[in-house]
Amino acid sequence: MAKKQETKKEVEVPVVETPVVETPKPKKVEPKKPTWEIKDRVYYLKGKKPLSQMIRSANIYWFDEEKGYERELKYCENQKTTFVDEMKGDQRLSHIIFRNGALHVTREKTVLQKLLSLYHPERNVTYEEWKPEVNAANEIEILEMEADAIVIARDMDIEMAEAIMRVEVGSGVSNLSSKELKRDLLVFARKNPVLFLELASDDNVQLRNFGIKATELGIIKLSSDQRNFMWGSNDRKIMTVPFDEHPYTALAHWFKTDEGMEIYANIEKRLNN
Repeated sequence: MAKKQETKKEVEVPVVETPVVETPKPKKVEPKKPTWEIKDRVYYLKGKKPLSQMIRSANIYWFDEEKGYERELKYCENQKTTFVDEMKGDQRLSHIIFRNGALHVTREKTVLQKLLSLYHPERNVTYEEWKPEVNAANEIEILEMEADAIVIARDMDIEMAEAIMRVEVGSGVSNLSSKELKRDLLVFARKNPVLFLELASDDNVQLRNFGIKATELGIIKLSSDQRNFMWGSNDRKIMTVPFDEHPYTALAHWFKTDEGMEIYANIEKRLNN
């Protein structure tokens, strides 16, 4: 009896398809527009402050960057917008008047506030909004500058102090005692910290003072037409002042040249004798 040939049946393995998961694209985050803070606002006139002054409340135009054209503005108390193209119904024009240089706008009048704070062409020209946080930051910056100036003035040597005060008071600084010079320097640093710090960082200030002292003592002299510096003893020319330049500023710059450094050393020896 013939053996039956057993045939192996191939077992089909089901193919499982893996679903393709699409990675969601990140959403583009639009920058948030600054929100309008509802609060009372105060506006002040710049410059002279008369008893009353009116600024335009109509025939005003503001260029809209998003729309790409100028839009007419008007202040009407019976409207919810300051843009004429968005107004509905009657337009009852209202006046904008500053009293004693100021205009206080309550939090309920947001239409007028937005006109004055955002769109009006006279903003920061005829008037400005009072912003206490900005004013505080400016005051802090000024106070810090004053503090820096006073510290530098306190630690400054007498020669540099004399050079700076000579710029402020002229040749009269030569008659001051060291205590008076230090006092005047500290007062100057407190009253005008910006100028003081500029002078303290300017190396030409000390060279100018050096030249002025040498002139006052007769070591060198400046010609009557202020065109030449000469030796005081023999009138021999040291240098020519360039046209349209201050004599002592030119001398300070010249002291930095090779020839000027030699003359500077010569004058320094005479000053120290």
